[in-house]
Amino acid sequence: MSDPFSTSLGATLQTARLARDLSVSALSDRSGVSRAMIGKIERGEAQPTAALLGRLSGALGMSLSELVARAEGDGRRLIRAADQPTWIDPETGYRRRAVSPVAGGPIELVEVELPPGARASFPADTYTFAHHQIWVLAGRLRFHEGDMVHDLATGDCLQLGPPAPCTYHNPGNRSCRYLVALTRRHT
Repeated sequence: MSDPFSTSLGATLQTARLARDLSVSALSDRSGVSRAMIGKIERGEAQPTAALLGRLSGALGMSLSELVARAEGDGRRLIRAADQPTWIDPETGYRRRAVSPVAGGPIELVEVELPPGARASFPADTYTFAHHQIWVLAGRLRFHEGDMVHDLATGDCLQLGPPAPCTYHNPGNRSCRYLVALTRRHT
């Protein structure tokens, strides 16, 4: 039995895929996610990980935040903290909260809490259409940007370079909280 968010996320993914005139096979080829898994997600039968959603959203030319916010179905300009959509990766416990009221606006703000020892990896495609900055709010974050490794502490802010495969890793024994700010790249 699927939960309401998984059902909405599946419908949102399918709508975005069809709006781009992509078959399940074409999305699978672009994202590296199997056709069977895409079908399960679209039917609301699977709760995907952050990495999987990142690959799918990147292949669709949208941010993960935008995909999740569209699934929430809210177009308000003001969104109270208690109403900001939160999603938890079932595999890592990675928790992301969409702080910005409107996904796809000029800037998107996402607060992330990464449990001790957890890692979340995303392919370069996730970063091709948006500039990213990461501001560490609490704890330590080891950010792998391609072959480069950045060790960040509370208050540190990193602007990402050209798109590369990236991994967020919390090497500490306490949760790490950070804010991701995204703006669209002009192509």
